[in-house]
Amino acid sequence: MFSPVMKNALFAGASALLLSSVPALATDITFYYPVQVGGPLTQVMDGYVADFEKAHPDIHVDAVYAGNYTDTTTKAMTAAKNGTPPTVAVLLATDIFTLMDNEVVEPMDDFIKTDDDKTWVEGFMPAFLASAKVDGHLWAVPFQRSTAVEFYNKDAFRAAGLDPEQPPKTWDELVEMGQKLTLKDASGTVTQYAIGIPGNSGSAQWLFGALAAQNGARLMSDDGKTTYFNDPKVVEALQFWVDLGTKYGIHPDGIQQWGTTPQDFLEGRLAMAWTTTGNLTNIRKNASFDFGIAPYPGHPDPASVLGGGNLYIFKDASDEQKAAAFEFVKFMTSADLLADWSIQTGYVAPREDAWQTETLKNYVSEVPAADVARQQIAVSVPELSTYDSARVGQALNDGLQAALTGQATPQDAMDRAQEQAERILRPYQN
Repeated sequence: MFSPVMKNALFAGASALLLSSVPALATDITFYYPVQVGGPLTQVMDGYVADFEKAHPDIHVDAVYAGNYTDTTTKAMTAAKNGTPPTVAVLLATDIFTLMDNEVVEPMDDFIKTDDDKTWVEGFMPAFLASAKVDGHLWAVPFQRSTAVEFYNKDAFRAAGLDPEQPPKTWDELVEMGQKLTLKDASGTVTQYAIGIPGNSGSAQWLFGALAAQNGARLMSDDGKTTYFNDPKVVEALQFWVDLGTKYGIHPDGIQQWGTTPQDFLEGRLAMAWTTTGNLTNIRKNASFDFGIAPYPGHPDPASVLGGGNLYIFKDASDEQKAAAFEFVKFMTSADLLADWSIQTGYVAPREDAWQTETLKNYVSEVPAADVARQQIAVSVPELSTYDSARVGQALNDGLQAALTGQATPQDAMDRAQEQAERILRPYQN
């Protein structure tokens, strides 16, 4: 017979043995991400998540494809306001002021403790890291970054008697070459436009930032509190965009859609297409013709615009979830993974060490066009980013579309957009 003390000791020992044999519960984190370019990228992302979970069996990642960038931001903000935010999300770099203003994200500074963490941060390209810093704090880290580039059909250039290795470098050359590249059938209907620049809401402001920069203008101040929509050089840039269609006839009438632009290019309806470098892999896999990627032209100096998404950690997750999310963020921004993501998509790997991996060096050697976007960073400006960015961006998009569809002159459209933006931003200027 065991004494009560012995019984209690045996019971405690058995309980301890039983508990030690049960694996610890995993920390669950939710990861929202968008897909803004063509291709089966959800499968690629699922593969990365599986690799992370294998390396971190104590963390489970619920990866949620949430639509395009706009959809993903809307869903993340709605979830945060309802008390069920994602733990981590890929959202536009330009969302930073809105996310800060709504107090839904945690500064990355809070997680950067070790020398290794500091070295990891220092490895990001300064141009992309700058978009994640506000008021001395790092609020996110770069992930799928880009510059806007020009895809062009080399076969179409040859057919038009143009040098396929010399795409336009200035606005004047764009118009001159564009008139040779625009084709019509016997009835006078255009069968191939020289160029398509997406002007739908959500895309227009990004590509227009490049046009404005090519004309020596900026759309906003660095602190996100002031816009310059009706600056004469900005208005002049919009007039040129409108003229591509109405005056020169080398651009589709009205609004060229972002979502159809890659397919329009692949099917020969456009000889040149302005879009993200993130479409490179999709176009490379599906083009039935010889194509190239070129930097944007200028007036006179070339310029493009930075774009893409950063990784943010949300504030209202538990401490354990945020710590797990930080491990996930570091995994997703490792040199090897970013190199692979760049190859799978065409996005610019935002770390210099990613470009030193054998994987990416071999790819660039095979596909030199993959390096155009990186080389263009030096002449690229930040994308439109302000406080209350959704409303300010919509004001600009509405103005751009009004001008492109002939509902307003570029001057009137930009005057109206600037007036709306000033009213929206006034509370942040005090």
